[in-house]
Amino acid sequence: MKVNKILVSQPRPTTEKSPYFDIAEKYGVEVVFRPFIKVEGLPAREFRQQKVSLPDFTAVIFTAKTAIDHFFRLSEEMRFNVPETMKYFCTTKSIADYLQKYTVYRKRKIFKAETGKLVDLLPYFIKHKNEKYLYAVSDVSNAADAKFLDDNKINYTRAVMYRTVSNDFGPDEAFDYDMLAFFSPQGIESLTKNFPEYTQGDTAIATFGANTAKAAREAGLRVDVEAPTPAAPSMTGAIELFLKENQSK
Repeated sequence: MKVNKILVSQPRPTTEKSPYFDIAEKYGVEVVFRPFIKVEGLPAREFRQQKVSLPDFTAVIFTAKTAIDHFFRLSEEMRFNVPETMKYFCTTKSIADYLQKYTVYRKRKIFKAETGKLVDLLPYFIKHKNEKYLYAVSDVSNAADAKFLDDNKINYTRAVMYRTVSNDFGPDEAFDYDMLAFFSPQGIESLTKNFPEYTQGDTAIATFGANTAKAAREAGLRVDVEAPTPAAPSMTGAIELFLKENQSK
């Protein structure tokens, strides 16, 4: 299975040091970055239909930088001045650091996990059990995270602030790839939406995460590359293993 052109369904990396560029040079392949999905913020009018009143909350839970952007955007659109006393609970350090774009970083009001897992914020939730939490999410938020909050009796309200939608392909946009790399079930859904008559043939499908692989197989696709695995914890590592094995055949 010779691969000459790979579509990576993510935005182009902001640095030329990305492993994708190393793969392109090492194996003589073209790597194209073209997201299958994009994020749209809910307008204030639509957000109000959830009957969520921003002034009611004393803390916000963030699991993505995108959630931070849309929380502060909606606050501005709804003329809500976020108080200095607001506390923020973030699942990673990078998300916590991103808050500096909108607010002064103070340890007494910003709490972070190191692993990206909401469960690792539990000690902070217990310590701040009297807070009223706003959980800023997308329309495809993690059901397991919501169950964790429910099981631990966290006083929270889920608020959808943005949605994931298909990033449609234009009628004249070429689709001549030898490998497609997907990172979410929504990316698989976008493929079937854009190309309802799509036939995989010899095209290799690469997926990241068990849910993405499951969605691909349910869509009738053959998954040729899976990550993470012990041998390839990253998508780039998994793609390189595949190329190493197949390019010389």
